[in-house]
Amino acid sequence: MTPRQRLEGKTALVTGAATGIGRAIADRYVAEGARVVYADRDADGAAAAVAAIGASARAVTMDISLEASVAAAFAELAEAGWTPGVVVANAGVQLFGHDAEIADLDLEVWQRTIDVNLTGTFLTVKHAVRGMLQIGGGSIILTGSPTAVRGEGSDFTAYSASKAGIHGLGRTVAAAYARRGIRVNTVGPAYTETGLVSAIVDDPEARAAIIGRIPMGRAGSPADLEGIMVFLASEESAFATGAVFAVDGGMTTL
Repeated sequence: MTPRQRLEGKTALVTGAATGIGRAIADRYVAEGARVVYADRDADGAAAAVAAIGASARAVTMDISLEASVAAAFAELAEAGWTPGVVVANAGVQLFGHDAEIADLDLEVWQRTIDVNLTGTFLTVKHAVRGMLQIGGGSIILTGSPTAVRGEGSDFTAYSASKAGIHGLGRTVAAAYARRGIRVNTVGPAYTETGLVSAIVDDPEARAAIIGRIPMGRAGSPADLEGIMVFLASEESAFATGAVFAVDGGMTTL
């Protein structure tokens, strides 16, 4: 086993793996020796992501906001002998131009954000835990946000609330299943430039305002998250559960 294959022998599933942070994590897991399931509601995108990888990756269509879709995906994987021992619940939405301060927030926008980000994470974790109980344990990693713990998202009420819920969910599930071999941790990235935040990338003033609150003075990239995601998926983090790992350029230290 080489130093770049810390996940050899593991099967991992990453949601939102067709693009952005999810794609970077899934690709790194493959490089680290894991079999990786690229899960996304974009079936074509997931298929394209695994096309050049070969037998160590497979695509699965999963709409995390629908339990039938999540359950079917996990059942398909179990039938194929691909029950994941590592699950990264990464998929989410941030509805720029619609999410707002609470007095101006439409219920539909609130509900859509909660359905995908919080309920979608709940459903992913629920079915991940069921599978891991059958294989003797595993590691679950949630994608959180500084907006969950401080007022960074004052005009993103639904998004901030959904991420706060994810942080709480992670702690609760970690405590419930620690003695059964399942670890749950949350990674909190700061502003990370992917397609999800194109509205900010294309707005120099808004981008500068956010980066100005990051002590390291730059935006994050998906590559900045790969190392912590490998650590939490590997046995190197065997005693870590219920924690939040900030990878935010010092944003939450201010």
